[in-house]
Amino acid sequence: MKFTALLHHITVESLQQAYLGLRPQAAPGVDGITWEAYGQDLEANLQDLHRRLHSGAYRAKPTRRAYIPKADGRQRPLGIASLEDKIAQRAVVGVLSCIYEADFLGFSYGFRPGRSQHDALDALAVGIGSKKVNWVLDADLADFFTRLDHSWLRRFLEHRIADKRVLRLIRKWLRAGIIEDGTWAACDEGAPQGATASPLLANVYLHYVLDQWADWWRRRHARGDMIIVRYADDLIAGFEHREDAERFLVDLSERLAKFALELKSEKTRVIEFGRQAARKRQERGLGRPETFDFLGFTHVSGRARSGSFALRRFTIKKRMRAKLREVKDELRRWRHLPIPEQGRWLGSVVRGHLAYFAVPGNTDAIRAFRTQVTRSWYQALCRRSQRRRMNWERMSRLASRWLPSARTLHPYPNVRFNARTQGRNPVRECRTLGSVRGAGRKASPYRNLPIPIC
Repeated sequence: MKFTALLHHITVESLQQAYLGLRPQAAPGVDGITWEAYGQDLEANLQDLHRRLHSGAYRAKPTRRAYIPKADGRQRPLGIASLEDKIAQRAVVGVLSCIYEADFLGFSYGFRPGRSQHDALDALAVGIGSKKVNWVLDADLADFFTRLDHSWLRRFLEHRIADKRVLRLIRKWLRAGIIEDGTWAACDEGAPQGATASPLLANVYLHYVLDQWADWWRRRHARGDMIIVRYADDLIAGFEHREDAERFLVDLSERLAKFALELKSEKTRVIEFGRQAARKRQERGLGRPETFDFLGFTHVSGRARSGSFALRRFTIKKRMRAKLREVKDELRRWRHLPIPEQGRWLGSVVRGHLAYFAVPGNTDAIRAFRTQVTRSWYQALCRRSQRRRMNWERMSRLASRWLPSARTLHPYPNVRFNARTQGRNPVRECRTLGSVRGAGRKASPYRNLPIPIC
């Protein structure tokens, strides 16, 4: 079914909700207008924006290019939109999400309401633990956000959206261009990372390019069990048979090439993994099973105390080292501030780290993080005064006062997954979500789909 009239859902009230949902501290776009400045005459500004959106007089402004450091030391380009563009995009995304959330498949977790990175991690853990997974494909799309094809995206959107006014708005945002160092550059492909509309547009693109195709491939070609979990442009697929994994990788590469996409060769691989991996590799005279990284965690084929298979998850070491270096550098700049100010800031850093990484089985890593933060703080305090040296006993008291203790905060994956699926069998729920082979045999999603399947 196509939706022919959507723009009337963009009201002054929805624009106000979009404005209130933005971060007040966010960096301004090329127009330099901040959240606070726009809000000084909010009602009149939103009325004017609403009028321009509905009359066709609205013009999208170029995004401002900025860079943030990545965990591997490289720079990630971001596109910072102007405030009115953020408001309009957020309002439109709210309308389109209601449509596409009913279409998106269950194994897609990135940038979706009610779904988080930990939901993706839980689904992966439950899938590996409950299905016959012996091989894992760790795949990552190369420069996806900068290579997204606008013409294909338009065709995908037109499959569900027939309101030309909404499609024109999206085209304006995509073609507004980028300003970097005062120079404007056209944007003929890609979607700016950091733009409010980009996550939804990326999910729409990958829904047709990857998700529906992967689900079709699993039903059509997989000889054994197969699980899929995708978060944005990161994909993990588990297979019972090595032949399935290798054939899927070849077919996936060919599929992506049709849409001007490709996999990162240095980050894409098939590894032996799962409950049988350690025994089979030992029989062949090989070492321990290989590991893979996903959403900040290194996943390891481990053993429980009973000797049974257990998926272990640890903080990626290079990511933790990078964060500790960042803390150490900040402490050098902050060492002359009062201890309570330092303590409050460091407490928020440790608290944020624990909020994400304090999963069952990762206790040693989160303890090590807290210990290293304490040591860096101790060194900074010792350097700021030669007359009164800080001793470790006093440092321990400061750490106990300001830094939260390192303890597990997240439930086990199957517990949270069962709660999220309202107590239904997790294997059955995986099948319902379309992430495990054997899902309800419904009609092919490719019937009447105006895009190539194979």
